[in-house]
Amino acid sequence: MATTPDKMSYERRRAVDAATQVYLAGGAVDMSALATTLGVGRATLYRHVGNREELIATVLAEATERTMRRVSRSVTTTGAQRILDLVAGQMHAVDKAKPLHDFTSREPLLFVRLALMPGKIEAVSTAVLAEALTEESESGRLSLPLPVDDLALAIVRICDVNLYAPLLGGDRAEIDTALNLVALILGVERAPSH
Repeated sequence: MATTPDKMSYERRRAVDAATQVYLAGGAVDMSALATTLGVGRATLYRHVGNREELIATVLAEATERTMRRVSRSVTTTGAQRILDLVAGQMHAVDKAKPLHDFTSREPLLFVRLALMPGKIEAVSTAVLAEALTEESESGRLSLPLPVDDLALAIVRICDVNLYAPLLGGDRAEIDTALNLVALILGVERAPSH
């Protein structure tokens, strides 16, 4: 019997949600254990979600979007300051996220590949940031120095490489460096951090 698209979507959602629960609890996403939890075979699970790396990328991309949207709702500033506050809030939230620390401790190379290469995580970060840039630009509160998608991608990449500096050989996350660079790109001065 062929699986209908709706059933496939439902089963995929179930698998992603179950993997998200494991991730948020600080556990390792194991495809055999996940298949058992869902009451399906491994082949069925792979058919629904792709391979383990694709599943983890989906879990991390959804976590990224949830965090960015939560931070965005809390930002009350406008213009370039809104973008800086959104980026700062996101970076600080990610830097403090225990599930992410657990994951990067276990699988640093996989995380670097998923987070710093073009893919789901970068795409969702860029899309949410592009929405905010577009809103500020269309309202006349921000003049964009680059096309919105290029600017959003540039900001995301600057932030990622500085945020994940410890995974790339640095001592600590370089959040202030990233924010100073974003402010420079946006053509605004940033208040010094304390």
